[in-house]
Amino acid sequence: MIRAAAVVAAALTFAMPAARAQNATPDSENGRYTFNQTADGLLRLDGRTGQVSICSKRAVGWACQTIPDERAALENEIVRLQAENVALKKELIARGIALPSGIKTPDRSVGKSDELVLQLPSDADLDRVMTFFEKVWRRFVDMVQGMQKDMDKKG
Repeated sequence: MIRAAAVVAAALTFAMPAARAQNATPDSENGRYTFNQTADGLLRLDGRTGQVSICSKRAVGWACQTIPDERAALENEIVRLQAENVALKKELIARGIALPSGIKTPDRSVGKSDELVLQLPSDADLDRVMTFFEKVWRRFVDMVQGMQKDMDKKG
């Protein structure tokens, strides 16, 4: 009798996890996945990648199929169009055709063959800038002195 009870207890011990595994929903793996019940099964959202999958129970167990991501396709198309745009701008410049107003020259970081060259201002450019700042400073000092004279007259 005791032997029969031990056999039944052992059978139940091994049968319970198997029964739970068949009826259980997929584990959320430390909060990475979020599951929502749908008519077809479960909708799984991957919290790390943002990928969405539809999971359904099959004869062997659970199977998840990735739902196509339109965002990734759109981002790839944007990158492709940006590269094409840069290539077209470079082609226009190479042929001596001016870009329409308001359009920036192509980004040199995208192209591999062109190297960015830094042009420093000439001495004449620096002299013009210094002359401009001297005029601005003198006008500012004159304005402050005029205000100070006005304050002295009123005070």
